[in-house]
Amino acid sequence: MDEFKLPRPELKPENTHNALYPGTFDPITNGHLDIIRRGLCLFDKITIIVAVNVSKNPLFNLEERCELIQECFKDFNGRVAVDYTSGLIVDYAVQHNITAVIRGLRAISDFDYEFQLALMNRRLAPSVETVFLMTGFEWIYISSSGIKNAARFQGNVSGLVPEHVEAALKRKFS
Repeated sequence: MDEFKLPRPELKPENTHNALYPGTFDPITNGHLDIIRRGLCLFDKITIIVAVNVSKNPLFNLEERCELIQECFKDFNGRVAVDYTSGLIVDYAVQHNITAVIRGLRAISDFDYEFQLALMNRRLAPSVETVFLMTGFEWIYISSSGIKNAARFQGNVSGLVPEHVEAALKRKFS
């Protein structure tokens, strides 16, 4: 059984307080913002990684999603960065000396998928830890796809996404 033991990651003082928060963010929601704001209580800096997922057909292109996210954090004094990758999140983390990946959980149904993903990530990059944060109660029922669906049919999504994201959704569906 010793051959299955993974080495303990070496903690490097210069990067122990930085994390990634990956997702497609199509679009970013107040639930995402809740996770990021609470993550900033745990980490000095969070890099939001917009994942390029070839199996999804996003409403907003990669550049638009990055811009919508950047607008949310323009006043956070450099504590939030935005980047993208089409590769593995843990590869990005290792390449940038980041040791934690934040994942948000809304319901028990999220846990099974996220747990499997965390275990695979640990296998691929033992130096990268996954940190699960529960979504705040007021955001537990929202998802980017639910918001897009409501906006598509002129449903009121105010209060579920930042105002500039609501405006962008209205432009897309007008």
